[in-house]
Amino acid sequence: MNVSNLMNNYPEAVAMILFAIGFSNLLLQKNLIKKIIGLNIMDTAMYLFLAAKGFIEGRKAPIVTDGVQSVEAYVNPIPSGLVLTGIVVSVSVTALMLSLTIRLYRRYHTLDMDEISTRLKKEGL
Repeated sequence: MNVSNLMNNYPEAVAMILFAIGFSNLLLQKNLIKKIIGLNIMDTAMYLFLAAKGFIEGRKAPIVTDGVQSVEAYVNPIPSGLVLTGIVVSVSVTALMLSLTIRLYRRYHTLDMDEISTRLKKEGL
């Protein structure tokens, strides 16, 4: 791999590393709170990736000023909109996961997934 290519694409590389960290955290952790943190790390990696792909050096935000109406003068606003929408959705999903985690803790007095599934099997559910 060429070092100059990596330096030109370092936001994408960092996003991929963050996604891998979050995904491995999601798969390997037994604690529900740690799994939620892993999912949030994955979300953040995706937002970083989208923001990096939407940025074009030398272009401005898509707000027409000074009479410049050329498309080549502005960045595409779609990635920014996707990131903003994704953040709103991920906050909602995180709130739902945390509330369900609280309910599980109140019922089983543990956050360990293996312990919860063992107790579910004993209850016959």
